[in-house]
Amino acid sequence: MTEPDVLVIGGGTAALCAAISARRLGASVLLAEQAPKGLRGGNTRHSRNLRIRHESLTPLSSGPYPEEEFWSDLWHATGGTSDPTLARILVQRSAEATDWLANAGVPLQPTSSGVLPPSRKTAFLLGGGTTMLNALYATAKRLGVEIRYGGEVRDPRIANGRLERLLYQDAGTARTLAPRAAVACCGGGQANRDWLRAHWGETADGFINRGTPFASGEILEALLRQGARAVGDPKRAYLVAVDARSPADDGGIVTRIRCMPEGIVVDANGRRFRDEGGDTASTRYAIWGQRLADCPGQIAYLILDARGRRAAPPSLYPPIAAETIERLAARLGIDPGSLAATLAGYNAATRAPDAGADEADWRTFDLDPPKSRQARPLIEPPFAAYPMRPGITFTYHGVAVDAQTRVRLRDGGVIENLFAAGMIMAPNLMGRGYLSGLALTIGVVFGRIAGEEAARHAGG
Repeated sequence: MTEPDVLVIGGGTAALCAAISARRLGASVLLAEQAPKGLRGGNTRHSRNLRIRHESLTPLSSGPYPEEEFWSDLWHATGGTSDPTLARILVQRSAEATDWLANAGVPLQPTSSGVLPPSRKTAFLLGGGTTMLNALYATAKRLGVEIRYGGEVRDPRIANGRLERLLYQDAGTARTLAPRAAVACCGGGQANRDWLRAHWGETADGFINRGTPFASGEILEALLRQGARAVGDPKRAYLVAVDARSPADDGGIVTRIRCMPEGIVVDANGRRFRDEGGDTASTRYAIWGQRLADCPGQIAYLILDARGRRAAPPSLYPPIAAETIERLAARLGIDPGSLAATLAGYNAATRAPDAGADEADWRTFDLDPPKSRQARPLIEPPFAAYPMRPGITFTYHGVAVDAQTRVRLRDGGVIENLFAAGMIMAPNLMGRGYLSGLALTIGVVFGRIAGEEAARHAGG
């Protein structure tokens, strides 16, 4: 291992974009990916699209997505928590992202293929996130980036507004690194159960980590202890409903449960607790994730009849099924009388608001909580259930950065030679909420900026 001009900590989108950008400016670059080669890439492995600004129709989109619309979507989705300066940079430079990726060898999915639903606001990766990672790693290697797997960067030392050194541990050995500049692209702490428990309490024990098991938050916590300015809230996270049978880590997008409007959702006592028809936009994923976090034991069950099961999208795991609702309850460990009473009360309350109404407009009457749309009775056996838990994707907690992606200090200064990109700084842009494809765009845009700025600092 050589002493690099620029050390890049991490191995996902932001890290690769930073490493490639720094190397293209002539800096020697070491990319340190904590995961083994077979699991490299962080949550990028589960990604499939990125959000891009474009003023006219492109081969990758079904229509224009102008700057002000992107800005408005971002501001609305995040509740106005975005740093305005960084948000403008993100929106404006997102227009360069697909060309840059294509020039780095990443294949993208044209809308003419008809393989995926047309999207006006996002571009899809051909082959998904793993294909993109393979292309970017190949480009980085070809350019001369030194890539190390399975080692951990720890203990950054900050003094007088500079990163002085770090420790690199690999296969039982350790050495000190003192790069001229470094880029932190190592994400948050969503895979660290102890860290989650410290902020969420026992609720965190019911969480399933949808992404990489290597997001420990070690660098983030070390920087905060040494005066880096925090941004976001450690008690907030992007949660979605996932199948409770999913692996503890790394299940990805295929574990998501998304057909709540087709049935009813009950807690461990067999009782409904929310309106299953009130949320039909993509935001329903995060809404149900938080609802599950608030459930006793962080578990609930989506109940479907045969009609609802036919309407539901394919799932990774087959639902638990039985010919009667009582037998299904027994299989779920729910009191059969309680679940049967809940279903009977729901079915009795469902009807059309007026003659000739579409089935999607059916709702319940005199039922608490109501079901405001798609309130069809569940009467066709066999009955089925998906057990659900909150799946954590990322945390809304990171380090503040300036427009050059330098890490800010609590006292108002910056760490001159330490830059950050990707999810470790994403809370500057989304302190809450989310937009499809946003994380990947943050990684590409700010990874490029961080790599370029780190190379310029190292060369100066």
